[in-house]
Amino acid sequence: MIQSIHGVCPHDCPDTCSFITEVKDNRAVNLYGDPHHPITQGWLCAKVRPYLEHVYHPDRLLYPLKRVGPKGSGQWARLSWDEAIAEIAERWQQIIARYGAAAILPYSYSGTLGLVQMSVTNGRFWNRLGASRLQRAICGNAAETAVEATLGARHSPSYEEVAHSRLILIWGHNPASTAPHFMPSLTAAQREGCQVVVIDPRRTRTARGADWHVAPLPGSDGALALGMAHVIVAEKLHQPDWLKNHTVGGPEFQERLVDYPPSRVAAITGLKEKIILDLARRYATTTPSLIKISDGLQRNLQGGQTIRAICALPALTGQYGLRGGGLAYSTSGYLQWDKAALHHWDECPPPSRSVNMNRLGAALTGEVTDPPILSLYVFGANPMASSPNVGLIAQGLQRPDLFTVVHELFLTDTADMADLVLPTTSQLEQTDLHKGYGHTYLAYNQAAIAPLGECKSNWEVMGLLATAMGFHETWLHQTADEVITEILTATAAHNSALSGITLDKLKSGEARPLAIKQPPFADLNFPTPSGKVELYSTALVAQGLEPLPSYLNMAETESEFLGKNDLPALTLLTGAAHHFVSSSLANQGSLLAREGVPFLEIHPTDATARHIANGDGVMVENERGSCQLQAIVTDTVRPGVVVSPKGRWGKLDPFATNGQNGRNINWLTSDALGDMAGQSTFHSTRVWVRRKED
Repeated sequence: MIQSIHGVCPHDCPDTCSFITEVKDNRAVNLYGDPHHPITQGWLCAKVRPYLEHVYHPDRLLYPLKRVGPKGSGQWARLSWDEAIAEIAERWQQIIARYGAAAILPYSYSGTLGLVQMSVTNGRFWNRLGASRLQRAICGNAAETAVEATLGARHSPSYEEVAHSRLILIWGHNPASTAPHFMPSLTAAQREGCQVVVIDPRRTRTARGADWHVAPLPGSDGALALGMAHVIVAEKLHQPDWLKNHTVGGPEFQERLVDYPPSRVAAITGLKEKIILDLARRYATTTPSLIKISDGLQRNLQGGQTIRAICALPALTGQYGLRGGGLAYSTSGYLQWDKAALHHWDECPPPSRSVNMNRLGAALTGEVTDPPILSLYVFGANPMASSPNVGLIAQGLQRPDLFTVVHELFLTDTADMADLVLPTTSQLEQTDLHKGYGHTYLAYNQAAIAPLGECKSNWEVMGLLATAMGFHETWLHQTADEVITEILTATAAHNSALSGITLDKLKSGEARPLAIKQPPFADLNFPTPSGKVELYSTALVAQGLEPLPSYLNMAETESEFLGKNDLPALTLLTGAAHHFVSSSLANQGSLLAREGVPFLEIHPTDATARHIANGDGVMVENERGSCQLQAIVTDTVRPGVVVSPKGRWGKLDPFATNGQNGRNINWLTSDALGDMAGQSTFHSTRVWVRRKED
């Protein structure tokens, strides 16, 4: 008999789709989108459709491995789980006895989303151990901080709400690749007359279907937003009464706008003044208008203030609270899990120091001392592919005194550098609860098949480690369902969004909507200290930050490294690949074939100046490192900008020569921190490009 098992996509995507796995004789034989899920609607993206290739990939890790040769040599010996856990516990106990638990650092992110396998696993055991805390700031910290400082919470309209929009600005966001289930709603709105404007230095898949594409220079979006605001106020297209009644800092903000006339903003953004004027007027005179953003927009040195400036536009025009208007960023603020139940802080040692994940290479090579990091435990992440300044990370992982454990599905670039590698489960082999950050549905992932080989889930391994370290608290040894029940119950006690939702109902396989009202902020009561939109933020003042939206004009300091020519550096953008989710799925043959050879998009003007033709091999270089890519000469990027999507595994680099390890674009990206919340700054990277000599 074939069983149909309900599951949830675990990958880092706002759509958080539900799927159905058909199982026969404990083998998954088919997987497809749940036709009854309101967002999934029966179809899955190009990344996840072939998910069974991922689960049954011939390179899946099935047993624990121990390094027997030099680090990175690929020489392994199989060992048992008992032996692996015992060795980890022994090494950690030695480290703790001499240096304290802060010398141990967990490193994880969103390789697997979910309440149990990510959120709880990120915290409970490590808190009890007293390990260094990881500041997980690689993705959206600046935007989260900026939105919450301005609006009080990350409340966003549902995808369906765009049916009411008459204008949508999709700003620094490519949902065709990163939130594909939003696209049917967008297309339907366009058919009803909604105008769509995409603001992005690259003509993305989303931009191709827009009514208008505006291409500012990378990192200048905050100046563009302030320039639009200048025009709106100067031409009296704003809503003075709305500002007076529903904002804090309106007069001060309007005074600041004097510094951003279209002439100055044109020079900063590389746009013609007419484009700035037309965009401002179109936005201010069309109601309701929605601005949709995502995290790539703020991965630069001034990302937080960029988001603050954009958040000000719906306030100037009175768009917040309107159906089809306001800001669409994330729905995560509707449901925040009860922190006491999530972490059990009251039964743990005081929090240890915090290490920013964007600075991993620096932390491993001397930036973090007293004590130094002597053990690294990696799960749900592949920093040797996905983190900035990979060359420095590689240098740190080579340290002979660093004990590295990686819990993974495959021998990734990071696993190759480990001392021990533990095999983890795929989503079909584990239990979890998922909430979307693009919609407001909860869904339960039921394990569809038994774990392959000796694979164990993140949470199961935390229990084994807890036992080995002598931690017997019941909250470290619950089943996944017990964890879910505890946190659901604790959260429901103070959040009415969970009204009527129980684990039993979730186990039925039907996604459950949170009990919230749309559109967000319809009553114009904002969960800020003032109850208003805070254009002037005292919360930011308390953090020592600029309280008004501003443009900081920050750029990476260029070194004297010029490669092999004297042409100027170019700004590198490393947005999402269409067929990978960061580095997840990037070793899957069918998806690699669809994504093609690792490439660099370069404008014809820049290519001609460097004697680069379409299809040439090019070297991309800066002081951090270099990698080889294939040139795509195209006007889809603006002059001065080059694009190479993230996610490639260095070890699968087709340009690697014998005796040389492969590389990816993150050997070049900056590990400097942005203006808010320790944010990553991938898109503030400057590079030199030259044609590879034959």
